Amino acid sequence: MFAYFSCIIQRTYQMVRRAKNGHGMNIRFRFVALVFPFSFSLIACSTQENQADPAESKIPEVKKEQISEPKTPEDFLDRAEEAMGGEKGWMFRVKGNEGLVLQGQENTASYKATVKRTQEPEAFHSQGTITTSKGKNKPEEIFVIGGTAYIREGGEGWKQSPLSDPETKNKVEDPVMAIEAFRQYLKGSADDVTLAKRDGEVQLQVGVSSKKLPEVQDRAFVEKAVREMEPTLEQLKKAGVPVNKTQLTLSRLEETLVLDAKTHQIKTHQLKISFLIPYGGQSITYKQDVKEEMQGVFDGAIKLPAGVN
Repeated sequence: MFAYFSCIIQRTYQMVRRAKNGHGMNIRFRFVALVFPFSFSLIACSTQENQADPAESKIPEVKKEQISEPKTPEDFLDRAEEAMGGEKGWMFRVKGNEGLVLQGQENTASYKATVKRTQEPEAFHSQGTITTSKGKNKPEEIFVIGGTAYIREGGEGWKQSPLSDPETKNKVEDPVMAIEAFRQYLKGSADDVTLAKRDGEVQLQVGVSSKKLPEVQDRAFVEKAVREMEPTLEQLKKAGVPVNKTQLTLSRLEETLVLDAKTHQIKTHQLKISFLIPYGGQSITYKQDVKEEMQGVFDGAIKLPAGVN
């Protein structure tokens, strides 16, 4: 959903409006793109053939079948956790974009990355590229080992940060951690999570539309969306745009976790958010759309580059 990537504007630019004559005022903003990681655990199941009388063995088989058939969102999350823990690691493809829109003018940044994750030992590695609306590319590489993130952007050196740091969390989003995220959503309110089955897939989803932020800000999935937007809000404040969270409108939030109906492995995890930020009698629109797609099993090892510790 997992959680979880955040972009911050790569380049600054000015969109001009003069309030009184309709031409506008100066504002500047800057995006930076971020990525995701993931984690898993396994519960192995085994079956034994009952050599007793067929009439006697029939009953436990029926009971087992009834118990193992997932029906609720909790059941499917349990199965997903088991399935994702069944391999040493996984690979995902990540695509995302983020942008601000004012008076029809849009400033955006996009992101593409390949993410690898192992369980024993637990480690994460992503390699990607941030592309600005001006067409400039910036490489980004992230390792997470032992609760510490090692991040290198562009030609800069490696920087370390605890994974618990909010800004680092935005950069390091784990597709498989969406399983735990949806568990938390269920704890907040089971009614928030919808379950649908179609075309060989199982879809779990949370969503909000056209709500003032104060009305929904206590929900876990809304808190996550606000955290993703925080860096951009800070940039807007520095640019002189008055930002009051109580006046923000959450025009759209949709987080979706899709599982394979047979294997219960994660197929995709996607987050779409859009906020309206009041400004000068109109609104600045902040939007983000990130999708993580399963690419298959990863059975290699993840180690820090030489000289990084």
